[in-house]
Amino acid sequence: MKQVAVLKENGDKAGEVSLPESWFGLQPNPSVVYYTVKGFLTNQRQGNADTKERGDLAYSNRKPWRQKGTGRARAGSRRSPLWRGGGTMFGPHPKNYEVRTSKRVRRTALLSALSAKAAEEGAIVVVENFEFDQPKTARALQALRNAGVGDCRVLIMCDGYKPVLLKSVRNLQKVVLKNFAECNAYDVLLAEKLVIEKSIIEKLGSQSDERPASDN
Repeated sequence: MKQVAVLKENGDKAGEVSLPESWFGLQPNPSVVYYTVKGFLTNQRQGNADTKERGDLAYSNRKPWRQKGTGRARAGSRRSPLWRGGGTMFGPHPKNYEVRTSKRVRRTALLSALSAKAAEEGAIVVVENFEFDQPKTARALQALRNAGVGDCRVLIMCDGYKPVLLKSVRNLQKVVLKNFAECNAYDVLLAEKLVIEKSIIEKLGSQSDERPASDN
């Protein structure tokens, strides 16, 4: 198992921890990751784009001008798509873009993404649990800089829901904070560095086969 140093908030080393092979030492499956990420991004589409066809416009049914004798082309309605302000031809309408991916596939994609990050040198940083009494963005930024990830796209995986820590990092442009149980393969691949709390690694080591499945 790969050994990773555990860092304190000030950047000092507080020991080492082993990354569980069942989570960080697998052979990545690029195909599963691709289809999972593609499905996740597709599900982000709202699908609420809508345009009015000629039958949806509230124009009069009166013929714009008489059929013959004006020297102009024949016209029967202001709703014609050829006219400015007329209906739209073949325009978009509300559509559901949902793609369903099984829990097993999502889990395999997440494990593949974590294993790929673990194979990169320095991509995973393990820190002691963040304990903030009050929101403080400057403190959170300094802690990330002490860990050597202050200028990277960072995904902080915390152990449970921590609203105080969330308020501390939500103004940092390149930092995303998520509960570990809610993380998905896209979040992991998008980040350059993963900052994981020590308690998460310990839980994964003791219960490597148990993890709450996420719908993301």
